[in-house]
Amino acid sequence: MHDLDSQPRVRPLLRPAEQVMELERLGSLHASRLSFVRSLVRQMARQRWQVSCSRFELDDNGHGTAIYRVQTPHGRYHEVIFSQPLSDEARSDRVIAEAWDVTFGLVEGDVDESLLEQMAANVPLQEAGRQHPRLLVLSRANRSLRNFSHFTQALAEGRQPDPAWLTKVGYLYRTTAVYGNGKFGIADFARLQDSPDFKRPFSAQMLAVYLLRHFSIAQVEHIARVRSPQAAVTMDPELQRYLGIGNSTGLGMAPFLINHPKLIQQWVHCREQALGLAIDQLPSEADRLRLIELTRRALTHLEQTVTEDVEQGERNAAIVAALPEVVTWLEQVPLSLDMWQQLVAWGERTLPLEAQELINTLLIELYPLQVDTLEDHMGADERMELVPDMALVRLKQLIETHYDWALAEDYDALDACYWFWYRSAEKEEPRLGVRYTEPGQEKEMPLAMAPRVRKAHEALSRFLEDHPRALVVEFLMANPRHKEIVRRIQAMADTPYGEIRANLWHRDMKPMHLLRTKLSFFGASRFDPKSDRWVRITLFQGAPLVEELNAEPVSLADFDDWSFPLEPKFNDMPMTNELAVQQG
Repeated sequence: MHDLDSQPRVRPLLRPAEQVMELERLGSLHASRLSFVRSLVRQMARQRWQVSCSRFELDDNGHGTAIYRVQTPHGRYHEVIFSQPLSDEARSDRVIAEAWDVTFGLVEGDVDESLLEQMAANVPLQEAGRQHPRLLVLSRANRSLRNFSHFTQALAEGRQPDPAWLTKVGYLYRTTAVYGNGKFGIADFARLQDSPDFKRPFSAQMLAVYLLRHFSIAQVEHIARVRSPQAAVTMDPELQRYLGIGNSTGLGMAPFLINHPKLIQQWVHCREQALGLAIDQLPSEADRLRLIELTRRALTHLEQTVTEDVEQGERNAAIVAALPEVVTWLEQVPLSLDMWQQLVAWGERTLPLEAQELINTLLIELYPLQVDTLEDHMGADERMELVPDMALVRLKQLIETHYDWALAEDYDALDACYWFWYRSAEKEEPRLGVRYTEPGQEKEMPLAMAPRVRKAHEALSRFLEDHPRALVVEFLMANPRHKEIVRRIQAMADTPYGEIRANLWHRDMKPMHLLRTKLSFFGASRFDPKSDRWVRITLFQGAPLVEELNAEPVSLADFDDWSFPLEPKFNDMPMTNELAVQQG
């Protein structure tokens, strides 16, 4: 019997929303085992999804068409990938780009020649094309030119590429948009709501990215064989696993967190439930040793993470400096019923935010049997119903109870209304402008919830002075512009994790925190900001390969253990001079 089993257990409360939903903390989250890339791979492994190549028609330069079939217990899908020449002048990660190295789509069902012809004419055009309604996902990607060149050259010469290239930039391709949910004529979101394969948020998009990773390996090996049929070698499986897919994204991601508050509530609530379940477990000596192992792995991963962003570099360095203290704590503190509660409390007193959230992520990692079932609860019914017959005084109480954080700000202060959000004329993408300085305020997007709540509160307070027994409907008839924010307040009053507790107008607001919040739930690693408004990340680095998914079943626990991947070590592989110069 476990030496702690006989002691009484008290389930810890979930962390309060005022702590969890603070923007800087959200911007310190790490990918966890509930992240969408992890849950997709587990689903593929559990259900024995089979991936095969049904067409691979590439020319000597790797241009052409590839099609991958995915067979699940419930359906069949195909990813169709078009690789085309792209001039250096046309290569851009910006959303206004009109050409890419590869474009691709994930299709429900089979692909006959007629559909393939239609896709070949339209998928490379992306937003400008007439996309087929059986497309579940539409996307595009550009090469990391240096990595792609190094990998093809090395394989053609009969040697393995230097893993240090993937430590610097973790991929051969990076996507610049992965569209789903009915955009540009593709299958509507409702089509997947009851799908046994893709009912979890963003799972179809993650599959499309995972298959692009497989294609990137096959493509460089193909080009290497063409260049040197006799000498070329295939990529070592360990290096293949270390290869991910990049993503380049900017402010276009930020509105999602604001416009889908019930979904965000579910994501954060499930993560907080997972943390609560982990903290509540009786720690064993094996758990302690496993947590030490994971902490050391995360430490090495962060030491190997490269970023040119000064602030992110300092944040990474702070975690690296803090984690040896965590290991020492774990080695010295005796096992006890509340050991994990002690660890979290100690971390909140002594560690920087990112290190605190890293420890929380690792605690969740310890207990898959307890937390993995939460992955089926990450979706949400996002309808928000107006309650017109609610007493207006009750609405006032809801605001003062649940939105007190929004009432605390003086939105007339210059710093408090510094930014405004608007859509660009080029591609209707969100942008930030400086209020009273830059043009475009007349096109402001209503993304900042806090000042809208404050204005509604002021208006209904005045209305109540003259109409103390008024209903919400009476207030809205006199003040119709507040209808949407009133609906939101009523719908979100019982969902503590749905609202990000920040003034998105404030001068000190960092949009990068919004991007990282969403990307952490996707499963992003190697967070590398390129400015305060766009970032590059890596997905699926360390993930099992298609060949491993197709093989005989293995232990899911071992199969799923790929968080915080480390650079593979090959004997007698010095860093190439070219890379040494780049990193120097």
